[in-house]
Amino acid sequence: MGDETTIAAVFEPLIRAALGPASSVRFEFWDGSAIEPGGTCTGTMRVRSQDALSHLVWAPGELGLARAFVSGTVDLDGDIFAILRSLQSTASDDARLGLGAAWKAIGAARELGALTRRPPPPPEEARPRRGRRHSRGRDAAAISHHYDVGNDFYRLVLGPSMTYSCARFVGPDDDGHGGADGTVTLADAQAAKHDLVCRKLGLAERPGMRLLDVGCGWGSMAMHAASVYDARVVGVTISGAQAQLARRRVDEAGLGAKVEIRLSDYRELGGEEFDAISSIGMFEHVGTKRAAEYFDTLRALLPPGGRLLNHAISSPGGSTMTGRSFIGRYVFPDGELIDVGEVVLAMQRAGFEVRDVEALREHYALTLRRWVANLEGDWDRAVALSSAGRARIWRLYMAASALGFEDGGLGIHQVLGVVPDARGWVGMPGTRRVWG
Repeated sequence: MGDETTIAAVFEPLIRAALGPASSVRFEFWDGSAIEPGGTCTGTMRVRSQDALSHLVWAPGELGLARAFVSGTVDLDGDIFAILRSLQSTASDDARLGLGAAWKAIGAARELGALTRRPPPPPEEARPRRGRRHSRGRDAAAISHHYDVGNDFYRLVLGPSMTYSCARFVGPDDDGHGGADGTVTLADAQAAKHDLVCRKLGLAERPGMRLLDVGCGWGSMAMHAASVYDARVVGVTISGAQAQLARRRVDEAGLGAKVEIRLSDYRELGGEEFDAISSIGMFEHVGTKRAAEYFDTLRALLPPGGRLLNHAISSPGGSTMTGRSFIGRYVFPDGELIDVGEVVLAMQRAGFEVRDVEALREHYALTLRRWVANLEGDWDRAVALSSAGRARIWRLYMAASALGFEDGGLGIHQVLGVVPDARGWVGMPGTRRVWG
């Protein structure tokens, strides 16, 4: 590459071919050169060093770009939602790069040293797991990778509710079935979600019911059920950090006599019986091959009339978070999103009568936008509590997920199942009205 040629000039044909002239993202390179957007600029992608190119050369596609972003050799400056939306909407599946431009880009990458040195992946990247996929040991390692990154970090992102699942934004003038504007606090929206789950499970109908909360997180759902509906709750998690803080929160709230937090796998609960079961944001870690075992296990814990509320992210047709994807490598190792139709079928096969399915995807988009705002609003502290790479991962994955919920690529559903008795009795209310 000659001294008079800028990096932007060499790579502009590649970027134009991939994104088209309508892209609103500005690209700036470490030599100070830049590729200007075709219209109004929504933000800037800063390529800070040749290591960014090396990541892309050695791991082409999503994983290489993720490594560059997590390592800090690529930055996104500006409204991350607008930047990601622009990149998504202008990228062309059938883009074709001319042979001459491609060879020129490859030659420039070679001259810059991007082809000769393979950079190591950032330390935040999950390493390959040992054991069978979704075995207890491998699940424990995957859960630890995602959840044991620091309770204080999660408190900063999630806010005082410490609830890591879709909230429900219901305003004072809302009819109870739609999203509300920004006047509803995140804490109130999370409490509204917990309350909806409690009412669907019938906790308001009979105080003192015994509830199992599978994947209890930091205990927020268990505490709500105990304090508002006088439920006796067992919460289980396989994250040591979560269990430690959940127990402390329960004690500080004076709920120790009603709430028990166990560091335990749901598959270790045989022989116990509960009146109702909530599973909120945990099913994504179960996997398609274990779904039948999961529902059979929970079914065996319930008597006739017992209810299960399964609250989980879904994807049309289902999707597996592979090790070649950003989400699979950095965020949810071994995670799987199961089509809601398959969830309903699996619950029915396990002996549940499915009585209600509610979609909340717009609410999750709002929830994620609030989490991103919390993270960006206290960025330096977030980095200090975890690492620069970890904070970058959470910013990117939450922003991208919000867009997925907004455009329907991702969904989230609450599926309510009931165990009928021999006569078919399930003890359900006649309409949804009692749930609000």
